[in-house]
Amino acid sequence: MNFIQMHERLRVVLLGRIRRGTLNVSLLSRQTGLGQSHVSNFLRQRRNLSLDAMDRILRAQKMAADDLLSDPRERQSASFAATDEQIDSVPIVSYRSALSEPIIRPSAIVSMMPLPADALQSISAHPASSRQVWQRFVAVRVSTEDAQAMEPLFSPEAYVVIDRHCNSLDRDRPSPPTFYAVRNGAHLSLRYLDFRAERLILRVRDEHSRIELLDIEPGRRPSELIIGRVVLVLNRV
Repeated sequence: MNFIQMHERLRVVLLGRIRRGTLNVSLLSRQTGLGQSHVSNFLRQRRNLSLDAMDRILRAQKMAADDLLSDPRERQSASFAATDEQIDSVPIVSYRSALSEPIIRPSAIVSMMPLPADALQSISAHPASSRQVWQRFVAVRVSTEDAQAMEPLFSPEAYVVIDRHCNSLDRDRPSPPTFYAVRNGAHLSLRYLDFRAERLILRVRDEHSRIELLDIEPGRRPSELIIGRVVLVLNRV
């Protein structure tokens, strides 16, 4: 595991403690002497930590560098991120896990989805630097809301495979248009996507229906809201 991977794992650990209510930004700031904006920007993937800042956080949270290393189960899970090996299955996970877990925990895997041996081999990726440590391919069962929004592309029992290393709109844009998994507030949405005037535009299948606009905050990039590109749709009839 390299420094970038340890850096991202620390972020995941801290966010988990915040979700469980055992930590917050204010407390971590007081414990480490780092400014609240510094801590908040790190947690929101807007900036990276120096080695000194990482050491302060590890000491304050009573952690060692070893605590950021993958255990055997996580290494097995991370093997699905490989891009240069044949991939014959991907983990099916919840929307929440696809949205927020860089490395999918074994306990978060609902089941494994078998795929044709060469289904994902020709897909290129241009991940942001922070995404290079993310497990690449995951599958989710399409929600009722997304199935209705993208009908007839998705059946009510559809599953989609998301490539979380394809989170850019300015390269490798396919034609005809494809769709993406997007961070929409605290949720994940599957939509056609465009970027104009510092906004992400979320479109549904029916071009006459209303669109959703997601403002990009100053200093942030569209790729921070793009979870990945949908590269495979499996409709069940």
